[in-house]
Amino acid sequence: MPAPTGQHSVGMVGLHLVDKSRKDPYVAGKQRELMVSLFYPATATSGHYQAPWMPSISGASFLASRGLSPQQVTLPRTAGHVLAPVKTSLGKLPVVLYSTGLHSDRAMGTGLIQDLASRGYLVVAVDHTHDANEVQFPGDRLEVNKMPAGTYSSDTLKVRAADMKFVIDALGQISKGGNPDNHHATLPTGLTKSVDMAHIGMFGWSLGGAAVVDSMQLDSRIDAGANLDGQLFGTAPSKNLSRPFLLFSSGYHNRNTDSSWRTLWSHLTGSRLDLQLRGSAHLSFSDQEWMVPQEAALLGLSKAQLQERYGTIDPSRAVQIQRVYLAAFFDQHLRGQHSSLLDGPSKSYPEISFVR
Repeated sequence: MPAPTGQHSVGMVGLHLVDKSRKDPYVAGKQRELMVSLFYPATATSGHYQAPWMPSISGASFLASRGLSPQQVTLPRTAGHVLAPVKTSLGKLPVVLYSTGLHSDRAMGTGLIQDLASRGYLVVAVDHTHDANEVQFPGDRLEVNKMPAGTYSSDTLKVRAADMKFVIDALGQISKGGNPDNHHATLPTGLTKSVDMAHIGMFGWSLGGAAVVDSMQLDSRIDAGANLDGQLFGTAPSKNLSRPFLLFSSGYHNRNTDSSWRTLWSHLTGSRLDLQLRGSAHLSFSDQEWMVPQEAALLGLSKAQLQERYGTIDPSRAVQIQRVYLAAFFDQHLRGQHSSLLDGPSKSYPEISFVR
């Protein structure tokens, strides 16, 4: 994995959350339950092992879906040291939530997530159970995609927005000294003192980017949002949104080619940005950008096929640029630190166009 670029080491903890007020929309008779990963700036990481990119059972399922096996591919370790103490000297940490693509896994945003954590954010990646292709729960229980065929994206987004609201509620419990984990699993030392409920952002990729809009419409606690190349659905884009919002698109997608983005743009009444990453493709905004080139020979992908699916931009450069601009956006709107990168084109990043 691309190493984080922030100045802090990274800690990680996974939590099993059960929403006892809500039924699972995809499986009858079950309460809604989620797995989430928290990444944060840490101290004293020695003795705390680095979390895998995906747990072993869900990782094997993920590889099998690509026609690969654990014998062919070793999934990486993240930078997140499990249960390492939170770096409390930083004070309360602004929160950033992450929602991934349709039938994707929360791990798909790890490259961006752990970088934000290394810069001093508490970042929470959410798996949307039975929408995600695989979610591993405690006891090695694997839950797979059980979304009915023909489910409307607008309905899926309502479920995701409710998931995010529930996760924010769980963070609120932690900030008050509680433990929302279903089995009261051990929390990292210092976590309860470090959750800044007054500064919350959210970003997502693909359908997860669309989920940012629905989540912000549902929950006013989300102060700023960023959509990474996600088409929008339903009525949420047609409602005014006064909080800061970033549209961040691939080389062939922006509000000039996507009517749902144009609709949202006209209803963004606060700070708004529409950035385009030249040379990138839709999948460039996920961990597949750096992962698939390493697997290309096993998958039988030629250079031309890689460029068709992932764009012509160098994978490392694509990741670097996304990290820098996401951090600049959240630094400005969650920390009040103005970034000139958001004012207009930069000679350091000529791949970024400001769509006017």
